[in-house]
Amino acid sequence: MAVAASGARERLAPVRLRRRAVVAGIVVLWLVLFALLRGRQTLALAAADLTPLHRWFNDVNDTIGADRNSNPLFLYFFNEIRLVIDTLVTFVQTLISQPPDGRPVPQIGWLGVVAIAGYVSWALGNWRVALLAVAGFTFFGLQGLWQESMDTLALTVSAVLVALLFGIPLGVWAGLSPRVNRVLTPVLDFMQTMPTFVYLAPLTLFFLIGPASATIATLIYAAPPAVRITAHAIRSVPATTVEAAESLGSTRAQTLTKVLLPMSRRTVVMGVNQSIMAALSMVTIAALIDAPGLGKTVVQALQSLDVGTAFNAGLAIVVMAIVLDRVTTAAAVRTERGQGSGGRLRRGPLLAAGAVAAAVAAWLSHTYVWAAEFPGEGGAGRSLASAADTVTTWAQEHLSGVTGAIRDVLTNALLNPFQTLLTDSPWWLTGLVLVALGTVLGGLGAGGTAAVCVGLLVGTGVWQDAMTTLASTVVATLLVLLLGVTVGVWMGRSALADRIVRPGLDAAQTMPPFVYLVPFLALFGASRFTAIVAAVVYAAPVTVKIVADGVRGVPGTTVEAAAAAGSSTWQLVTKVQLPMSRGALVLATNQGLIYVLSMVVVGGLVGAGALGYDVVAGFSQGELYGKGLAAGLAIVLLGVMFDRITQAAAGRTTRVPGGR
Repeated sequence: MAVAASGARERLAPVRLRRRAVVAGIVVLWLVLFALLRGRQTLALAAADLTPLHRWFNDVNDTIGADRNSNPLFLYFFNEIRLVIDTLVTFVQTLISQPPDGRPVPQIGWLGVVAIAGYVSWALGNWRVALLAVAGFTFFGLQGLWQESMDTLALTVSAVLVALLFGIPLGVWAGLSPRVNRVLTPVLDFMQTMPTFVYLAPLTLFFLIGPASATIATLIYAAPPAVRITAHAIRSVPATTVEAAESLGSTRAQTLTKVLLPMSRRTVVMGVNQSIMAALSMVTIAALIDAPGLGKTVVQALQSLDVGTAFNAGLAIVVMAIVLDRVTTAAAVRTERGQGSGGRLRRGPLLAAGAVAAAVAAWLSHTYVWAAEFPGEGGAGRSLASAADTVTTWAQEHLSGVTGAIRDVLTNALLNPFQTLLTDSPWWLTGLVLVALGTVLGGLGAGGTAAVCVGLLVGTGVWQDAMTTLASTVVATLLVLLLGVTVGVWMGRSALADRIVRPGLDAAQTMPPFVYLVPFLALFGASRFTAIVAAVVYAAPVTVKIVADGVRGVPGTTVEAAAAAGSSTWQLVTKVQLPMSRGALVLATNQGLIYVLSMVVVGGLVGAGALGYDVVAGFSQGELYGKGLAAGLAIVLLGVMFDRITQAAAGRTTRVPGGR
């Protein structure tokens, strides 16, 4: 086997050298032609200018708005869906966040919500997560963000309920039927690789701006994890167990309800966990289409550069993410333990007593104002915001030299030259370079995909903004890879480092994207660089994990053989472990690109400009709606192009020429 692997590496080496030489040749030719043709045919478009496509999108938007209450498609389909979702969201909001007609406060006040949250956490998990839930929900009130937090929770709960209503049955079907799984997989891939903001613009076209569109966008984003993980859970049940049940005469329904679902319950609960995390992330982003809650507070604060308020609301989002994550994780653990121990029966009297106590608290909060309105005026939140403002002022006064130097060096030495190369080259030259690089790195299929995406990018009318975004994305991805390889190799080589770093990465992955902007806005101000740094921090955790797993997957015998031959640590890393985990590195590049692209619109809130600004402006200014929609399509095209190229490159990296 070692001989075969060695032969494979020997066959791959000349191919890689030729490929690198071709890439270098393409870049050199590009630079030469750029010097000759700079500034010609760049398809520049001013911020307020529109193309015929943008005007057509605006006309479609106006036409739909005019026909919304007369067209049968809207009367009997889209409007009905919006009505159902609106009814569900309004019902949940009136329960915990918004006062219904005839009442000054919601049906369940803060005391009831805290008690129910604590009881449910204890019943599904354990007393530790119950205490965490009580502390977390109380913290929302102390911050002065009780209603905003409950609005966010209401939208999250509504979206997750609908997502699970469709997601779990679809997941079970996909788990039982390979044919259904093959049909659903590309759809789920598309839904998960598409930048989150891209859902928003088309949905506002059909469902208007507001909570209904926000909830629909959120459930679309939250459903794929539930479908995938449920299908995986069903398929993971041992075939021998299913065969034993069928040999005893079980029907398909009995096998499903008595064997498959009980044995996959823990994994399904983990799918619920992932859906909740995805929903919370999306529901804060949906503030751009007027979704109420904490996301709206963060967006308004970011737009006015109010770091203190943004920090306070961002902290509430983090606390909510931690509480929901820990409760559902504990529920998954209890589900597994409870299957054989009968623990639920032993807790029966305590659960009944807890249910009575929670019901009493809910009744008090429904009846008395003191239990309905959170006491105080959010003094803790004001203190936190004031402290954040103080730290921001201190950082700007004392660290501005350092942060400004870092920003200027990276901007002037790397970002500006690369952006100039992309935006000032003729559009056809840049397009040809992208197609050629896609073909060389990913093959003819990837080159064809790049050609189609380049053509459609030109058609969107936002070519130059797309190239500006591409420059920021590539620079951010390079920084992500630098960070990912450095930390990932450290984690892959050291179990202690993995134990220290991994919890931080897990926590970072549960945070909604908006939260990343706040500290960097304080350090670097509103600029492209701030958006790039926030995207780097957002994309780094997944990249680090993939690189660490790739390095850890290198056979220990190979590493020991290289060490016995006298290799130093640097030689082990650069000559053995990184080359042998090349597939993981390409996958890390793919995920880094996708995660960075998903932050493009968030970056538009803090001065990143380009496509992110176009999308944000399209949501807020009616005359720019069409341009914003075209910018969203351009982000999708960039994501599809680079996803296909990097996936194809990953396949070619692990494929052996002439081998099987």
